[in-house]
Amino acid sequence: MPSTSPWLAVVLAALAAIGPFAIDTYLPAFPEMASALGATQVEIQQTLTAYMATFAFMVLWHGALADRFGRRRVLIGATVLFSVASFLCAFATTIEWLWAGRALQGLCGGAGMVVGRAVIRDLHDGAQAQRLMSRVMMIFGIAPAVAPLVGGVLLALAGWRSIFIFLAVFGLLLTYLTWRLLPETLAPEARQPLHPVALGRAYRAVLSSRAFLLLAGAVALMFNGFFLYILSAPVFVMTHLGLGPQDFAWLFVPSVAGMMLGSALSGRVAGRWTQMRTIGGGFVVMFAAAVAGVVLAFIGPAQALWLVLPIAVYNLGMALAMPSLGILALDLFPQRRGMASSCQSFLQVGINALTAGLLAPLLWGSPLTLALGMLVFAGLSLAAFMTWRRRETSA
Repeated sequence: MPSTSPWLAVVLAALAAIGPFAIDTYLPAFPEMASALGATQVEIQQTLTAYMATFAFMVLWHGALADRFGRRRVLIGATVLFSVASFLCAFATTIEWLWAGRALQGLCGGAGMVVGRAVIRDLHDGAQAQRLMSRVMMIFGIAPAVAPLVGGVLLALAGWRSIFIFLAVFGLLLTYLTWRLLPETLAPEARQPLHPVALGRAYRAVLSSRAFLLLAGAVALMFNGFFLYILSAPVFVMTHLGLGPQDFAWLFVPSVAGMMLGSALSGRVAGRWTQMRTIGGGFVVMFAAAVAGVVLAFIGPAQALWLVLPIAVYNLGMALAMPSLGILALDLFPQRRGMASSCQSFLQVGINALTAGLLAPLLWGSPLTLALGMLVFAGLSLAAFMTWRRRETSA
């Protein structure tokens, strides 16, 4: 398949969507799962932590494996293992069994996101890379909106186990699509060894690079402002908005629409705006949205659904800035793009896992604390980016 094929963006977006689907699809089933397994809500919440913890660990290795064995082999192996893990979850009879299945899902759920970014940089650079990255994000953005809707329908029709069977079938379908449509983009002569000493030095070079940590940290922190609402979705939708388990679309559809619009705008301005202008515009939109969210939550609008609008606008700004930030981070290590993508994902998922285990339960008690959390993460992201920018201009 030629690199210009429109199917490339679709396949890469679908592979990256495994992660959000594994998180968002089963959120509406939390109460039923707790009842069926004799578990508490906290124990069910910990299935998210089990997934995120192993996800964060393994994303450090997906890129290195893809640098050694090629992109296709790693992606095909990961999607097969994801299907196996999903079947384990579907037939769980205890919460411990479910924790184990979710941990196994986490080990392979990040491969599409990590390796997909490396594929894009293998094929393109500059404005072309930004356009393809934005196109992938735009298609990928559908996943968080569709996933809880699919989960809600499956829950109503066939119970919570059918959600994990769906994930298993989704993984098998992606295995076929990857084998059939995705080209190998890493030439054999460009592959890197897995020698422990060389690998250790390479990881040390990436993770000790202050420029990389600041850029990757900026991406991770801005995304966490929205991820806070994903983790809090059951409480936010059913308690704060007063909706039911089939009504998660009220949160996810506007949020994802904002993300898709931002991704489309990022692709449109690629080559016309500088990267700094694109990133700066994204931060302006994010801060305006986060401040509006705090004000609306503090005032307490008569119609609580207005609380969703700032989240959607925040995602627009985030999706505008994120492709350029991600490309800047990967370009620091052109010979180790897979590893750099792994380390970038590790930072993002590590912060996400911390939020899942500690911060989300502390902040989901009210719309105001959630909105303040989004504003704080936007501020931390801007601080990281501005620190990198000052270092670059003074160098």
